[in-house]
Amino acid sequence: MKEEIEKLIALQELNTEMSQFDQHIAEKMQTLKEREQSIEEKEAAVNEFRENAQQFIQNQREIKAAHEDAGVRIKERQNKMMQVQTSREHQALLKEIEDAKRVIKDTEEQLLQAMEQAEKAEAEATELENICTGEKELLAEETTKVEAEVKKLNTRRKTVYNKHGKLAKTMQSSRMKRYEKLLKKRDGLAVVAVVDGVCQGCFMAIPPQQFNEIRKGEQLHSCPTCQRILYYTSPEAPEE
Repeated sequence: MKEEIEKLIALQELNTEMSQFDQHIAEKMQTLKEREQSIEEKEAAVNEFRENAQQFIQNQREIKAAHEDAGVRIKERQNKMMQVQTSREHQALLKEIEDAKRVIKDTEEQLLQAMEQAEKAEAEATELENICTGEKELLAEETTKVEAEVKKLNTRRKTVYNKHGKLAKTMQSSRMKRYEKLLKKRDGLAVVAVVDGVCQGCFMAIPPQQFNEIRKGEQLHSCPTCQRILYYTSPEAPEE
């Protein structure tokens, strides 16, 4: 019977490992996906910075045009002042000249600001682009590493599945059916240890008499609470 119990323990260990393969692979692929998403977000930000820089450059053209137009107006009004005959016309031309001068002053400040904004946007785009380049190199390295790990996991998966199949064939049909039924019913955990009289599946206490029988290992026992198959394992000695 002890041999049967050992087989069940081994089956449980194999099933536990089998259930983790897909999870491990998914976790590794998720890491790559998160890196790719991070790069995509940065590339989108680079495009946005570049678009902003182009908009600021367009603003510069418009501001420069307004600046030059104001300069032309000043010259035209100054020439026209030599031809006016009334004080009223003279005052009107002076006002237009002053307005144009204010436009020149304002556009000079706006032009400087637009230039600074364009340079800043371009610098941010370039910096983020360099970061993306570095992250792409790391992603390529990580992808190679993950592919090797996934290949290793799949090789191990094949070995485990073959080992499980061979071991299952040595079990009694009725016992194997019971084990598989418990495996499905108890979330992949059909065989558990009893430590200090406590089932490690549901963590409920086992009756003392049954616990003593489990320690002998002469027959299969089930937890009276969760019905999992039980086996005895001695508690670990405390570390000094």
